Amino acid sequence: MKYQNLDLFDPRTAVMDPEYSPTYTGEPDFAFAFDDVNFSDRILRIEILGDSIAGGSNSNSGCSSLADWARNRKRRREEFRKENALDITACPEDQIICCNQIDSEDADNENQDEAVVAMIQEPNSGDEAANSDDSTWNCDSPRVMRVKTLNISSPILAAKSPFFYKLFSNGMRESEQRQVTLRISASEEAALMELLKFMYRNMLTTNTAPGLLDVLMAADKFEVASCMKYCSRLLCNLPMTPESALLYLELPSSVLMADAVRPLTDAAKQFLAARYKDITKFQEEVMKLPLAGMEAILSSDDLQVASEDAVYDFVLKWTRAHYPLIEERREILSSRLGRCIRFPFMSCRKLRKVLACNDFEHEFASKLVLEALFFKAEAPHRQRTQAAEESASTSRRFVERAYKYRPVKVVEFELPRQQCIVYLDLKRDECANLFPSGRVYSQAFHLGGQGFFLSAHCNMDQQSSFHCFGLFLGMQEKGSVSFTVDYEFAARTTLAEEYVSKYKGNYTFTGGKAVGYRNLFAIPWTSFMAEDSLYFIKGVLHLRAELTIRH
Repeated sequence: MKYQNLDLFDPRTAVMDPEYSPTYTGEPDFAFAFDDVNFSDRILRIEILGDSIAGGSNSNSGCSSLADWARNRKRRREEFRKENALDITACPEDQIICCNQIDSEDADNENQDEAVVAMIQEPNSGDEAANSDDSTWNCDSPRVMRVKTLNISSPILAAKSPFFYKLFSNGMRESEQRQVTLRISASEEAALMELLKFMYRNMLTTNTAPGLLDVLMAADKFEVASCMKYCSRLLCNLPMTPESALLYLELPSSVLMADAVRPLTDAAKQFLAARYKDITKFQEEVMKLPLAGMEAILSSDDLQVASEDAVYDFVLKWTRAHYPLIEERREILSSRLGRCIRFPFMSCRKLRKVLACNDFEHEFASKLVLEALFFKAEAPHRQRTQAAEESASTSRRFVERAYKYRPVKVVEFELPRQQCIVYLDLKRDECANLFPSGRVYSQAFHLGGQGFFLSAHCNMDQQSSFHCFGLFLGMQEKGSVSFTVDYEFAARTTLAEEYVSKYKGNYTFTGGKAVGYRNLFAIPWTSFMAEDSLYFIKGVLHLRAELTIRH
């Protein structure tokens, strides 16, 4: 016998490089003891009930795709809610040792659609025909279609599952009996058998997404965390699609909260965030996504949007389409999607609109806007500290995204002349990405009722024919409006970390025009980007533009 010299409880016998076996669990293998009377101390009697759905057995194991799996599960869930086929509250309490019962608090828990009933009782003396009536069970429930019996080892099952541990050690007289009876629906049969085999041998035979999801649900119901982790890992290794990612994120809450499933849900979120990072490109497709998908996309730091103002507008558009009732919309925004909007990076003009927006609860909106304004008023080092602290949390509201239009900080003056000072910071890698002919724009800011923006370019110097860094000032509005602006560009240097003026000028704007300097630092691009560059302080280029309206 190949096991004769093997100590099953010695961890040294389980030494194996996980890279050679991605499904290896590192736990002892008791496959030889499965359904073997010589290594068993109890009998598990599995009563398989007929599913109430038309067509009899509606097992997910026969599903050819995740879409079929989701449809079947939804149909069974709706059928259960309609008929409440397994009403265990009517059963004698002294015969029920453990059950996953729906209560008033958890009525919407999706993984309770097929309640598990476990009983421990003396073995029947007569035949166990599948269609026989059980005198110990008086509930108004579907008829038992068939019965399976297995020889089981209570220590092995109890070691893997708190469900079975409590079943075998509840201190009641019944826990000492040899026969355990479980009642399950026909749709759970294949998954339960896979789960029981896993508890012995730490492996599964199924390798399809629908089959693994069935086992995952069964593992959650019977509290086998190691199997949940195993299924999660195998599902992560399968090709991800938008449909599968959304299905993983919409699993029952009891499954989603399990630590063992977190790698799977994290992978699903990352897939959706990467696929739809440019929401303007996939706007029609994103508008059809459910709430879980929207949360995954909006939680990403790599979302490619013009600004956080655009995120806010898109969230409002999506919630108005999916939640036409104002009460539902306010609830979703305050409890879910509103927390995905990074208000500290919205423009002040848009924050004013938030306060007046009827879609938000006024108290919630006021809190968010006040928090955003306090953040904007903080010194840069304090902002970086808050962002670093927030990066470890789930909300990430102080973490800046990779906006197409870079955020600016603006200080405005009305007297003695209309004036504003605009601060724009660019990271070294953002500047590097401009080569050889790229440009990056700032968010809009306003002076004298007109919208302006800054744009940084990688240009060719017209005189020396080399690449260089340029900075320009543009006016948004096109039209007949015309006024003259004095402007000055400055940048911090590493010498004294003070802003040093680099270019001054004045220009009469007529709308839709831009003015600036093609070689702001009067050096080639290679010198500007060099490691010893004078203009990057801790990897950040600090620019300042001062604008004054000339009357």
